[in-house]
Amino acid sequence: MCGIVGYVGTDEAVPIMLDGLRKLEYRGYDSAGVAVCGGGGLTVAKAAGYVQALCDIVEDGRRLPGHVGIGHTRWATHGRPTDENAHPHISDGGKIAVVHNGIIENYAKLREYLVSKGFAFNSETDTEVAVNLIQHYYNKHGDAVRAVAQAARRMEGSYALGILCEDRPDVIIATRKESPLVLGFGDGCNHIASDVAALVTHTREVARLEDDEIAVVSAAGVTVYNCDLEEIVKTPEHVDWDVSAAEKGGYEHFMIKEILEQPDALRKTVSPRISGGRVTLGDADIPDEYVKNISKIYIVGCGTASYVGAAAKYNFEKYAKIPAETVMASEFRYSEPIIDGTTLVICISQSGETTDTIAAMREAHRLGARVLSIVNVVGSVLARESDWVLYTWAGPEICVASTKAYSTQLAVTYLLTLHFAQKRGAMSGAQCAEVVTELQRLPEKMQLVIDDKHAIQYLASIYFNNEDIFFIGRNIDYALSLEGSLKLKEISYIHSEAYAAGELKHGPLALVVDGTLVVAVATYEKLIDKTMSNASEAHSRGARILAVTTQSCAARVAEASENVITVPDTHDMLLPSLGVLPLQMFAYYVALLRGCPIDKPRNLAKAVTVE
Repeated sequence: MCGIVGYVGTDEAVPIMLDGLRKLEYRGYDSAGVAVCGGGGLTVAKAAGYVQALCDIVEDGRRLPGHVGIGHTRWATHGRPTDENAHPHISDGGKIAVVHNGIIENYAKLREYLVSKGFAFNSETDTEVAVNLIQHYYNKHGDAVRAVAQAARRMEGSYALGILCEDRPDVIIATRKESPLVLGFGDGCNHIASDVAALVTHTREVARLEDDEIAVVSAAGVTVYNCDLEEIVKTPEHVDWDVSAAEKGGYEHFMIKEILEQPDALRKTVSPRISGGRVTLGDADIPDEYVKNISKIYIVGCGTASYVGAAAKYNFEKYAKIPAETVMASEFRYSEPIIDGTTLVICISQSGETTDTIAAMREAHRLGARVLSIVNVVGSVLARESDWVLYTWAGPEICVASTKAYSTQLAVTYLLTLHFAQKRGAMSGAQCAEVVTELQRLPEKMQLVIDDKHAIQYLASIYFNNEDIFFIGRNIDYALSLEGSLKLKEISYIHSEAYAAGELKHGPLALVVDGTLVVAVATYEKLIDKTMSNASEAHSRGARILAVTTQSCAARVAEASENVITVPDTHDMLLPSLGVLPLQMFAYYVALLRGCPIDKPRNLAKAVTVE
């Protein structure tokens, strides 16, 4: 959530920062602002609403000249989304400007302290505490870098800060703790950003700032210090992103573009890890002896990542014969999990920077578990701090609602399941080879589902006016229902819930009235009859039934359904990869028909870096 950009160079700063803020819109936000430092001191422009409102105010930068600046998109935590609460914030002394991602947890105590020192506050935000605290120490010492270091020692919580000082108009100062911040190295210019996406059109050479490090960024170069203000060396890494992957490429929304990219994304995730018909996880060298002794797996994630874990649980238990439990990351460290050295904790996160998931990883380590992370972003916190990491290699995902992140994360769990099953002798070589063959065919079968998108669009036109939609399924279809329901509620604003089909008569059936849409996910052949029996219970009370099933079971399912969506048959383990596609497209077309802002749904953020 939130986005930071900063530029120092010979070009006008604001147009470059506005471009970066547009690249960060996918993260979710409700206000935007920029500040520049020049001969006239610090100048700020900010507005509630979208970046375009800010662009209009500054006339795309023409009304705010300057070569050094910081910018921000804010997602409200402390205080409403108003002009006053938008970033950047200026200190009471007028010398310091700050943009901030994260939360200052002890802001109330610090605010009380600063008020006692004579500081006045003009907003409801915790960020104003940070900027005034820096001003407080700057008043004492007259050294901006030292002031930032001292302020950082007193702030508790998570933060990434971009800072301007009126008396140092040629530099940006930046620091971070548990919130991502990236340095970008250009030719005669340098940048800061909370996400590489904001930088790739300007530079491919980046370095990630670590916790408690402070960077002084000028046009001539970047100097980085540790918390004791000792200079340290940062070696840039080259970003191989295809810039066009972060652009719409002619599609109306990033979401539909990313849905259509899933066959290729899955292929890139899987192909390098299969050799000779067997799974090879060379990029995560997990000792065979450890795999054989795993006593339990905890799968930890938030939102879509958690629902990947819900599907993986069934596969780990059925095929690798390892007890598995899926726990929401926000609950994991508060649940006092029973963990020892034979416990494997699998953390799943697209960004690798999700605060709750990072906290869960650290708690798992504290309790003695080993941690394997499934992430997309190379060098992210989860990737660096885990014992092992498997990258999804999905490329940038811009839409707030995850699609190809789900598919590629799911594919990695298939690879892990097969790898563990092979090493533990839970599946024969022939059985593993059968699944591997189907896994290699999966992109082609996914494409067949995508090619039938117009049929799903037609069904969306029938059902888009429903205000309550329920998803039901059993076993792996229940896990899939959770994700299908989430996609719909995220982007269409329709009230939607997912239930294990057998639980329908234990309460949820009371919510079914004439015309209620029930989406019966019934791809798992062994339990199709039971799921459709539950769907019939809903139908007898007035529900309309839309079913998702495999081609071989379509006739059985059609008897109890108003409409049926079919996907190709595949191995049971892999069914969610095909079943999720029509659910994603259904959600997309329903939202499109309802006129919703699909890529940037209200109140949601792509990267959640606060607890």
